[in-house]
Amino acid sequence: MQVLKPPYFASLEKNDPVFAEAIEKVMMSAMVPGALDYKTKLLLALVLDAAYGSTGGVANVSEELKAIGTSNEEIAEALRVAYFAFSNPILTASTAAFKNE
Repeated sequence: MQVLKPPYFASLEKNDPVFAEAIEKVMMSAMVPGALDYKTKLLLALVLDAAYGSTGGVANVSEELKAIGTSNEEIAEALRVAYFAFSNPILTASTAAFKNE
């Protein structure tokens, strides 16, 4: 199965092929279908890229998701989950402002 490779991977293959081979094995073990299908794994990658502010990662993964038939609505819903999950610590910490009230 062909899986999405990050944009940096071509440079890594050219400049450090031994390390690239090791990274590719990890990438394949993470991304090939298993208990989770490829689309689900890509949606997880999208959410994590968004949470960490990786604009390039979001663009790259969303392009691959669309190429395999994922709708904009599915992508938007996954990104809403990301926002909700990663904003909860802010809301939790914010309650400290009113702890004694």
